[in-house]
Amino acid sequence: MTTTNAFASRWLVPRLPRWRKLRPDAPLDVIGTDSVIDLRAGDADVAIRYARTPPKDGNPREFLRDTFWPMCSPTLFASGGRLRKPADLRRHVIVHCYWSPSDLEAPTWQRWFVVVRSKWSDVPAFKDMDHLSFREELHAIEAVTAGQGVGIFSDVLVAQELATGTLVKAFDVSLPGYRFYVVRSPGHPREKIIQAFERWLQSVI
Repeated sequence: MTTTNAFASRWLVPRLPRWRKLRPDAPLDVIGTDSVIDLRAGDADVAIRYARTPPKDGNPREFLRDTFWPMCSPTLFASGGRLRKPADLRRHVIVHCYWSPSDLEAPTWQRWFVVVRSKWSDVPAFKDMDHLSFREELHAIEAVTAGQGVGIFSDVLVAQELATGTLVKAFDVSLPGYRFYVVRSPGHPREKIIQAFERWLQSVI
């Protein structure tokens, strides 16, 4: 099966022992890539796609969706103080993840500041803040978890850190995320095991 690097690392891999226990007869080959693997060409049996609308390269079934929140490590407050309003971000590093320029609704800091300007009057300009950018989302999560700044992340990808308090939501203002679809080609020769995998995905959310 194929899915994005971030979803494979942060969500799927920690749950794989449960799949192996349930179906030891069905070894799973995980292709983690941010490229879209062609199911029709037979390059994978099943895919987990991350999109706003249902993918068109097979039979999609939505099983999960996320929301993006500004987050930071609680250790950050010791050096720069708590974040009570956007103006407090001037004391901290703003951590960015790369999003394709073609995605006009990407959950970026730029979009978040547009939203909060309708709620607060004192919102800093980008040029007045310190920035750190990462091409790879996983690296941005690592930096923020280590206390290097404030980032905007999917509550699905960092659910474990939120649950343990390793990361906390910096502000109660979020951006809409995307949907996770499990996609398969119709009439696949491994139809039964793919259906079992779909049911398992639903059961471990």
